[in-house]
Amino acid sequence: MDYINAFWVGGLICALTQILLDRTKLMPGRIMVLLVCSGSVLGALKIYPVIQEYAGAGASVPLLGFGNLLWKGVKEAVDKEGFIGIFMGGFKASAVGISAALIFGYLASLVFEPKMKK
Repeated sequence: MDYINAFWVGGLICALTQILLDRTKLMPGRIMVLLVCSGSVLGALKIYPVIQEYAGAGASVPLLGFGNLLWKGVKEAVDKEGFIGIFMGGFKASAVGISAALIFGYLASLVFEPKMKK
């Protein structure tokens, strides 16, 4: 049942994002920022952890989950370090995920032949 919950929640998030891309004049970058900010706000309101507990990776992998991760990192750093934690927390919490994305992206560029669009 965990796999089904992850699938339908993650699919719902992606479907709603696709509807925003198709039906509005918002640029993709702005929609991505909206998703990260929404994840942070939902995390601050303690709504997103409940969704993440229910859906697992279906809620933690999309950009909403990244926003929630940034929020948790900032909150923990502010509690521990004070004001400077606002600037440090997001970097500490997301460092592994961002590093992995950069490393795997670089490795993929070595395996495949990247081309510029014409």
